[in-house]
Amino acid sequence: MRLLLGLAVAAAVVFAPPAAAARKPVKVQLLGLNDFHGHLEPATAGLVSPTGDPADAVPAGGAEYLARHVRKLERRNPHTLLVSAGDLVGASPLLSALFHDEPTIEAMNRIGLDLNAVGNHEFDDGAAELKRLQRGGCHPRDGCPASHRFKGADFRFLAANVVNSRTRRPFFAPYAVRRLGGVKVGFIGLTLRDTVDTVTAEAIAGLSFLDEAATINRQARRLQRRHGVKAIVVLLHEGGVQAAASPVDGCRDMAGPVVDVVERTTRRVDLFLTGHTHAAYNCLIGGRRVTSAGSHGRVLTRIDLEISRRTRDVVRTRADNWIVRHDVMRAPDITRLIERYGSLAAPIRDRVVGRLERGLGRRATGDVVVDAQRSATGAAAAFAHAGGVRAGLAAGDVTAGEVFSVQPFGTRMVTSTLTGAQLVALLDQQWCGQDEPQLLLASGVTYAWSAAAAAAATGKPCGTLPSPVGDLRIGGEPVEPGRGYRVTANAFLAGGGHRLTVLRSGTDRVGGPLDTEALEAHLAPSLAGATLPPPAPNRIARLP
Repeated sequence: MRLLLGLAVAAAVVFAPPAAAARKPVKVQLLGLNDFHGHLEPATAGLVSPTGDPADAVPAGGAEYLARHVRKLERRNPHTLLVSAGDLVGASPLLSALFHDEPTIEAMNRIGLDLNAVGNHEFDDGAAELKRLQRGGCHPRDGCPASHRFKGADFRFLAANVVNSRTRRPFFAPYAVRRLGGVKVGFIGLTLRDTVDTVTAEAIAGLSFLDEAATINRQARRLQRRHGVKAIVVLLHEGGVQAAASPVDGCRDMAGPVVDVVERTTRRVDLFLTGHTHAAYNCLIGGRRVTSAGSHGRVLTRIDLEISRRTRDVVRTRADNWIVRHDVMRAPDITRLIERYGSLAAPIRDRVVGRLERGLGRRATGDVVVDAQRSATGAAAAFAHAGGVRAGLAAGDVTAGEVFSVQPFGTRMVTSTLTGAQLVALLDQQWCGQDEPQLLLASGVTYAWSAAAAAAATGKPCGTLPSPVGDLRIGGEPVEPGRGYRVTANAFLAGGGHRLTVLRSGTDRVGGPLDTEALEAHLAPSLAGATLPPPAPNRIARLP
């Protein structure tokens, strides 16, 4: 009797699971990254603090460790996708940039990236070059410097809000559909509409960048109506920031453009993986999960989705920001790739161009950069965008690779004449007409600015409120409104980048050296024993 009863129970165990499994939701794991910027080597990725306290910072990032962490997490769930919210390449360290970011694409092919929403920096070298990274083929100017034909990305680029200005045809596919565990998941990928203000006009000629929320709403309807997709994920290269010194996995006082985008987006969308601000956060906005994985591959966002088999919609999301620590073995296939390109880059990367007695932080390095640009052109003043300075300089020998890490854009200088009145208007544009302040580094220039007046002017039309700028001087002398001054900026700013449109109105424009060439020339005397003078302090004074 006991034997028969045992057989009956066993039969129930054998035959019950399929029916039970059909009722259980599908568990999907997404691994998200953003703003990788070609940081293949751990040394360029840097530190990250899980708590937000700099004292708790740990080494993180590097493609060898990233690969190992991804593979470790993938073993937890067979229904896993690795996705990126943009700026996978562009503004990259020399190891990647020297080879037109082919090493990063090859590394991501090996790591198993599935989808990448384009970011603004993917357009740095132009639309045609971005298409080549997707499709493959040798570079039109430099050929195949790594002695093999570049095959392109195995993963798909998505760009829902980037269209041909004339035909309105999409630049890349707006979305992708993946079937995981028997259910469809749709991914809409897009960049910030303000890409036009962050990339040179030549790089995006003929392209239009559409409103993010309106584009998402349109593509979400298409996913649902054409493909029957109910589970929808957005990969958005636009973001926000938490309060200062917040945990990597937190969401304190979240602010920024992404909040408005999410609030204007249809409830058909279940989840937003975002980027652009290089901030890490894990938020709920209006009840929906919104995440970002910082930058440079130092963090992975790990998301667990539960999707109903009956409704095919997401019923639960859980997320955490997983630090890519150096507590695992390096992935040997990625190590070999880095070593291969490293050996090719070494003669250029390791060339010593200067020496520093003391290291310089990122801000002080920025002052040196703008001093170098003024020196290289002989202008009375020079301006640079602080966000364009990507690293500081360490004490000791300074290599060409380190100089490139500081300024990874390779942009030429442009010198033109602006009147004193135009200079005031330019400095006002750091706040007026901007969603967020766009503070400039300055050389040869001193001035004071009122924090109260700047706060009032931010986002307002220029010229409608009192100027925040006072006591503007060039070479120690008060600036005269009608006098002309020679002013240097890089070609991007000189073309009106970051909505600093006054620079477009400069007259007698002449081109100059590359930004990296200017900095190398500024550092060169130190090779003969000269001491590089510290950057002049107190250039810009902040008043209440």
